[in-house]
Amino acid sequence: MSDIILKIEQVSKRYAKHQALKEVSIEVPKGCIYGLLGPNGAGKTTLIRIINQIISRDSGNILFDGEPLAPIHIQQVGYLPEERGLYKKMKVAEQLMYLAQLKGLSAAESKKRIKYWFDKFEVASWWKKNIEDLSKGMQQKIQFIATVLHEPKFIILDEPFSGFDPVNANLIKDEILALRDQGATILFSTHRMESVEELCEYITLIHKSEKVLDGKARDIKQQFKQNIFEVEYEGSLDVLKDHLEIIDESIVEGSLKHAYLRPHSNLPPNELIATLLPHVQIRSFQEKIPSINDIFIQIVTQTHPQESIEALT
Repeated sequence: MSDIILKIEQVSKRYAKHQALKEVSIEVPKGCIYGLLGPNGAGKTTLIRIINQIISRDSGNILFDGEPLAPIHIQQVGYLPEERGLYKKMKVAEQLMYLAQLKGLSAAESKKRIKYWFDKFEVASWWKKNIEDLSKGMQQKIQFIATVLHEPKFIILDEPFSGFDPVNANLIKDEILALRDQGATILFSTHRMESVEELCEYITLIHKSEKVLDGKARDIKQQFKQNIFEVEYEGSLDVLKDHLEIIDESIVEGSLKHAYLRPHSNLPPNELIATLLPHVQIRSFQEKIPSINDIFIQIVTQTHPQESIEALT
């Protein structure tokens, strides 16, 4: 049996004169959190809607757990859209019962699972409240419960932390990790790069309707590193200027200095430390690995430099 739960092959979608997706291919392994990244208008939402069978693709193939994507798979998918869609006049429990039964649960099983999540989130008092009487953050919790209530094997989360304060964002983060540990696969779309760093094992970056980068997040960060090291030290690096570039140097406090160094040759970290030690006393030393946010900005600005950073994030 395949260890790939979602295989997207050369998928394209066009709206009139706008090419929303162009031959995008992605493989999402089972049991991981997979980041789907890109600036606004890149094509992420179109791809998510195609996976959810809300809209159709123009060309390409999609396999879900080894089978051609079909309406039967909808019950195995949970979807938390960026634009939330709760019925504001309905009571919380009635709405969750309705949505759970749409996903194939019986009334008795729906009620049992709703009670479990209400107890877990300590929101039992919300049972008979109208959705419109809840704060935005409270509504977000209800929508999250609706997304996972039927225990889907594949969960799509589009900006899941939107509207949450830090405490509740951390609560939802813990639940996302727990769902992964229980075997669910999560497709995670967000602009919050710190969340990607913390949660995603794999990422795909879509820009201008095309996939421009994908793979394991750790491997991608290694690929984009620039042989730069961050050092705090006491002493002088002047005698080493023939062997390394001092990109930036500043005084931290007293005789303690801080610098970014790039060796002229591709020295491994241990050899660079050995080169430094006769001349300086090292207080801290680490290789500078680019963040996902650094990589995101680098790729998008290289391929479309006229865009502002504000527009990208």
